This record gives sequence, C-alpha cells and structure tokens, in this order.
Amino acid sequence: QVQLVESGGGLVQRGGSLGLSCVASGSIASISAMSWYRQIPGKQRELVALIVSGSSTKYADSAKGRFTISRDNAKNTVDLQMNSLKPEDTAVYYCSADVATPSGDIAVYWGQGTQVTVSP
Repeated sequence: QVQLVESGGGLVQRGGSLGLSCVASGSIASISAMSWYRQIPGKQRELVALIVSGSSTKYADSAKGRFTISRDNAKNTVDLQMNSLKPEDTAVYYCSADVATPSGDIAVYWGQGTQVTVSP
C-alpha cells in the first residue's frame, strides 16, 4: 500500500506565495514521475507541474515563471513553490506519483488534496 499526504495549503492574498509539500510512503521500490494537479469544482483536474526522477520538469502555461516544482528522491517528497498567486489559482491541489512497488506493480497514486484559496 502506498500513501501520499499533502500539506501546506491555505488562504493567501493576491500576489502572495504558498508552498505545498507531499510525501509518499509505504511499499515503494521507486518513483518515476511526481506531479501536482489542481481541480476547481465542476472542472476537470489539470496538470500544474511534473518532475521526473532525473529532475526534468514540465509546467502548465499558467504556472510557468510563477511556480517551481522540486523533489527529494531520498525522502520521496515533492514540493510546489507558488509565487505571484492569482485568484484563478484557487483550487484543490493534488499530489500524484507513479510508483513501482517491490512486487513489480506500477500504478499512479494520489493524495487527498489540499485547498489553496487566493483572495482578490
């Protein structure tokens, strides 16, 4: 069993900064990609940022230049530093990880989500 737990959400004013963290634990042999997604009620979940084990990253256009994703492979953690936040960044943010277990199974796991609210 693999668990992902996010932390760091909250309320911030427009232009402010917020950092999100996610730690993966459990039966983990390796993790390839780790990602942050977000979802607004009534809309599809969308990719915000992704980082693979070799530290290559990908960002949504809305996140480029404002958000930074990073990971610690030894600790199985992924962080998202969000700067210059806008009200349209308000959403529930989810962490995900592509995990290989010791038994050889590979699956995508998700955290429970953390709310980020940016006031005008």
